[in-house]
Amino acid sequence: MNLQIKSKVVKNTVIFYLEGEFDQYTSSLVRTAIEGEWGKKLAANMILNMDKLTFMDSSGLGVILGRYKQVTNDGGQLAICCVNRQVDKIIELSGLRKIINFYQDEIDALKALGEE
Repeated sequence: MNLQIKSKVVKNTVIFYLEGEFDQYTSSLVRTAIEGEWGKKLAANMILNMDKLTFMDSSGLGVILGRYKQVTNDGGQLAICCVNRQVDKIIELSGLRKIINFYQDEIDALKALGEE
């Protein structure tokens, strides 16, 4: 039930680093943190780096889909990178890869968004 969120801006992309468990207990924390940072309008695109995410349930998927809608409605792109095995299982089952672009690492995601 522990989750940490950090962020940084690279050119026109804000990158969120999620560490810990992304579930029904922490999903509101993630949503609030991302909406707060996104509301500053510091960037047009968003990357979710899941390298240190140890668990995610359907609540996490819901937050991701909500941020996808928010970013695309604002004219930007959302990418996800560094998904580990534990989290990849639920992503595969959900079909999220059909909607959002996934990348092996952060550099590939930044390149795809035109930032590298």
